[in-house]
Amino acid sequence: MAECCGKNKAKAPGESCGCEKKETVLLYACSGGANVAEVADQAARQLTSQGSGSMFCLAGIGAGIPGMIQTARDADVNLVIDGCPMDCGKKVFDKAGLTNYVQIKVTDLGIEKVKVARATEEQVATVVAKAKDVLAAGR
Repeated sequence: MAECCGKNKAKAPGESCGCEKKETVLLYACSGGANVAEVADQAARQLTSQGSGSMFCLAGIGAGIPGMIQTARDADVNLVIDGCPMDCGKKVFDKAGLTNYVQIKVTDLGIEKVKVARATEEQVATVVAKAKDVLAAGR
């Protein structure tokens, strides 16, 4: 039996102690006015509620708030869910000098951008599934 996390607690080889640092995954959603923004937002909220990460404030990064930029810099994974080819979330990260992110674009998943349409559960599920694939693949 090996020592567990520096404590006098035994663990079997290959067994987890449960005290290992959990990966910090932050989720950022597009906030535009079209359906694809609503899809991005709902997908990020669903991923958060399912424990895949925590939503964080894209507007705070864009506003240049130092603490928020540092939080993003310190995260293990920043997943930017952009709605369309305008790439607003990606541009916010680039402008802030943040490079430790991966981007998903809703329109790249076959979802058409429509200004007056609402997000559907199927569209949100498509983005959630893609995000989980990206996160599981190690970016």
